[in-house]
Order: sequence, then structure tokens, then C-alpha cells
Amino acid sequence: MSAEFSVHVHSGLADVPRERWSAFGGSDTPTSYEFLTALEQTGCLGQPVGWLPMHLLFAAGVEDEPCAAMPAYIKTNSFGEFVFDWAWAEAHERAGLSYFPKWVIAPPFTPVTGRRLLGLADTSRASQETMIEQAIRIGEKAGVSSMHWLFCTDPVLLEAPMLVRRMGCQFHWRNTGYRDFQDFLDRFTAKRRKELKRERRMVADAGIEIRRVPGSEVSDELWGSFHDLYKRTFDRHGNYPALSVRFFRQIGRTMGENIMLVLASRKTELVAAGFFLVGEDTLYGRYWGATEEVPALHFEVCYYQGLEYCLERGLATFQPGAQGEHKVSRGFEPTPTWSAHWIADPRLRAAIAQHTEAERGHMESYMRSLEIHLPFKSPSGC
Repeated sequence: MSAEFSVHVHSGLADVPRERWSAFGGSDTPTSYEFLTALEQTGCLGQPVGWLPMHLLFAAGVEDEPCAAMPAYIKTNSFGEFVFDWAWAEAHERAGLSYFPKWVIAPPFTPVTGRRLLGLADTSRASQETMIEQAIRIGEKAGVSSMHWLFCTDPVLLEAPMLVRRMGCQFHWRNTGYRDFQDFLDRFTAKRRKELKRERRMVADAGIEIRRVPGSEVSDELWGSFHDLYKRTFDRHGNYPALSVRFFRQIGRTMGENIMLVLASRKTELVAAGFFLVGEDTLYGRYWGATEEVPALHFEVCYYQGLEYCLERGLATFQPGAQGEHKVSRGFEPTPTWSAHWIADPRLRAAIAQHTEAERGHMESYMRSLEIHLPFKSPSGC
């Protein structure tokens, strides 16, 4: 029987010592103290965008010492989550219920997989289950319609009987021990290998020079230029660019070695750039922008440079961002992602559980249909 925990709710990570957050296992880039505090301190969150920090820290013992945490946000919309739940919101509305506010446990604007219950190494499974139950009780008292652990990898969340499990799909690359980029290409069929090499030549033939720069070496001026490119991409697609130039400059100072910019220039003119987060064993591709359309430049900046970086650093995985079926033919494999959801209303919980079960069957079929487009040679070598 696990003990009850005291739960502390924090409306900002500035209330939490950095060393304590890192001790919970929140050191990997997307859930790091530096990344999450920068979002809070540089105007990227708050009421205007519907992301209100409301983090949970769990403590046990007489000394009430924190032992685990959840990076959590009260949401007043579904912007910046990448697990689309508009149908769920409509179902609540038809039932005469409000879907907002809801509670999201995930780093904002960052659809990458990882742990959502951050805890010390000796936190038992029973204790983790108790923490989830207590978090739900707080959600009930707060009057939220639901709680959502997005892109989670925690077994305790994905196996909890009170939570609805939802399957999604992204396209990830895995390092199976490749020596270098050519070794990776040697696994491709001859046709696809030739096509990929042609794409890389097109960039070079356009007079584009590519270089990779760690965030610690990026000047404030260059961050301004990158932000202009980032904003240009969002404006082109009619989306809201939530991240401020102050945010990029701050994380460049505080976590620069965990950031990489890929810069594409023609002579001295910056033509395009890509932004990456470097985790403990994973590279996360996040943002890109360009001033002109150059054939295959997006693939070079966002995929091929990232792959080379992973191979040079021995990283195990490359998550190049949400969606994008075109990644499959370039060696990124359809990969299931998971989210866990608590729905307050029992009727809607049952209906949503039924929906996600049917959705899972469609998602599995979709992923199987994409696997035939992978560029790899068959086991026979043909």
C-alpha cells in the first residue's frame, strides 16, 4: 500500500529550484528547467495563447520533500498540442458541458515523446499510481473537464485503468549502429539511394552552403534573423508564431549546447535555417524557415543534416517533428505515439474510449500502408 503524497501546485517554475527539477529527471531538453522557464519568462505562455502554467510537485515524508513532478498547463483552447481533440470538444458542447478549461501535461508547442511523470529513480510503481490518482482529484476540484498526458512514454500512464489511451503516429529514425551516412544509404534500394543523392546535389548546385552551429555560438543578431524565418513559415500557413525572439535568445544562453541551428547561406546571405533540440539520446527537429524556394533545401536542412549529426554524435533516435508522410521515403519509420486522457464526465469518457479504440485500428492500418514506401532493401537484398 503506497503512502499518500502532499501535492503542491505551482503557477511558475521560478518557484521551484532548478536542481530539484533536474533531480526529478527533467533534464532532457523538452522538459528541462531551462526550456520550460524560458517559455514562461519570455511571453510565450499566458492567457492570450491559452497556456497557463500549473505544475504539480509531489512530496512525501515528514519533511515534505518533493520527489516527483508533472509539467502541466491549464488550457483554454487546443492550440499548440498536436493531439487533435476538436471532436471531443464538440461532444462536450452537444452534451451541454464545457470542454475548457482542461489540463495538459506536456511541454507546450513541443510534440515530442517522453516521460510526463518525472520522478526520482526510487519512486515505486504503486507510488506513481497514487500520484496520478491525486492529480486527478486535484483536477476534479479545479473543475477541469479533462486531463491529457500527451506523447507520454510512462508505462504507469498508458496502463492506468481510469485513463483513456490514444494512439497517434509520427515518423522517427532509429540508429541501428550505422557507421556513417553512407552506411545508412547503403541500406536503401538503388533507386531511392540515387534520388536522395540527387536531392543533396540540387542544394549544392544552387550555390547553397550548409553549416551547423551550436546554440551557444549564435549571436543575438542571428537569433533575430532565425526568428524572422520562423515567423515567415507560420505566417505563410496562417498559423500563430507562439515563440518570441526573446525565447530563442534566452535558451541560446542557458542551454546552448542542447540546441543546434542548421544554416543555409548563399555567399553571405542567409537563405534558410532549421532549429533542433539535442536531447540525451535523441535529436528533436522543431522549426524551419526560408526566404526563397530552393529545390530539396527543406530536406537537406531539416532531415539530412540532422541524420548526419545523429550519426556523428551516436544519438539513438531522430524525431524530426509532427506529421509529414514524405519523411517515410527518406528513412523515417512510421512510429506509434501514445497519449493518456482522463475525462471527468463518465458518459463522455465511455464514448471517447470507444472512439479511440476504433481510431487505433484505423491508425494501425494507416501505418502498415506507409511501410511499403520505406526506402530500404528487402531482407533478400533486392
